[in-house]
Amino acid sequence: MSKQVTIRVPEALHAQLQERAESEGTTVTALITEAARNAVRDPRLENAAEVFRQFVAHNADAFDAAFPDDAPARLDAAQVPGRAA
Repeated sequence: MSKQVTIRVPEALHAQLQERAESEGTTVTALITEAARNAVRDPRLENAAEVFRQFVAHNADAFDAAFPDDAPARLDAAQVPGRAA
């Protein structure tokens, strides 16, 4: 169930929201809903993904040694999106 919320934004901002929504194939409502989700997200998680990526990159050799069958060089690139074989 959703709750309707009315907000007022300057015309120029509304125009920018419409342009972005059109370019992304979405709606102004969806853009604002996502912005609201981001506004209430736990700030402790803000940099979590980047910290995790750095940890994995820093420890890649150890991961590859511990799990040799799953090392990126052994995986077909189609199995792992974004990773080259």
